[in-house]
Parts: sequence; structure tokens; C-alpha cells
Amino acid sequence: MRYVFDKGASRFSVQAFAAGMLSTFGHNPVIAIRDFEGEVRFDDGTYEHAALGLKIKTATFEVLDEMKRDDRAKLEKLMREEVLDIADFPDVLFESKQISVEKVSVGVLQVNVSGDLTLHGSTQSHSFEARVMVMGTMLRVSGDFSIRQSDYGIKPVSFAAGALRLKDELKFNFELVARQEVTKQAESAV
Repeated sequence: MRYVFDKGASRFSVQAFAAGMLSTFGHNPVIAIRDFEGEVRFDDGTYEHAALGLKIKTATFEVLDEMKRDDRAKLEKLMREEVLDIADFPDVLFESKQISVEKVSVGVLQVNVSGDLTLHGSTQSHSFEARVMVMGTMLRVSGDFSIRQSDYGIKPVSFAAGALRLKDELKFNFELVARQEVTKQAESAV
């Protein structure tokens, strides 16, 4: 079975955390991940051979915080050009290597996903847990995970001559909806 992520029905964000002398006045920016595609695959009737693939377009990251338009534009430009370097690294990729599934209750699964995360041209092993609700032809996948920017060759940014800087750790939150793909074979059977 193949389920494809529906980005319009999903929420995916990353939060950075302020540090430094002026951090109490700073923001912990929340950034929406607007454009991504991916799929979940597994054998019908079992979760053996489960796989997850995800591709995120870095150029579509958008700051959600309440701030002046100019400040938001400056932060997004800094994020895209200096932090993510979207000209050289337009995509973030995740490909699972192993998924373990534990049934919590009817239609609810707890999964542990291990795989390769490629960000900023660097690939690292990465694991996270998620809760999956199986709702007929739809999956709702939710969870969170953290990464350190330095693990991917990214230097955390600073503002105001270093008086305000962002910490190395980023926290990702996701509530993803995936819809079962109808194959041509299934359509012709109807």
C-alpha cells in the first residue's frame, strides 16, 4: 500500500531558540515548512517492509512569528541565503532504513523510524518516534524531533553583533496527513 502526503491538510514546522544577552527580548522563531512531498509504503495487512520517504523544498520556509514585515523579510532572507544556502542545497531529504511498529489500540500505532537525513549537503543517521492513526484510506502521522544544526555543517546565526543568536538545536513538529494512492489496477476493478 502506498500513502502520499497531502501538504494542504498537513502542518510541518521548525522552531529555533534564542540565546545570548538579549535573548529575553528576542523571538524563538517558528518556521512553517510549506512545500514537501513524500510517501509511506507498507505491505497490505501488515506493517512489514514499511518505508518512508520525504523531500522538503527549503525555499518555501516561512517565518510565522508576529513581527514587522521588514524584520520578517530580513530573517527569511538570512535563513534562506546564509543558513540553508538554498541555491546550493534546495532540498532536505529523509529516507527510512528501518521502521518498527507497535499497535497501541485499534487504528493507533506507535512507530520508531530510523533512516538517513540529508540537510545542507550532509547526510546523518536520524531516528524519531511518531504516532500514526489509521483512518481507512488516510493516515494521520504526528510527532516531533530535534536536530543540531552543527551536525549538518550549519552555523547558528547571530544578530546584533552576537548579542542575540540562535541556539544550535532546532525542534521540528509535524502533523501530517497521507492519503492512500489509488492504483490504475484498483481503478479498473471498479
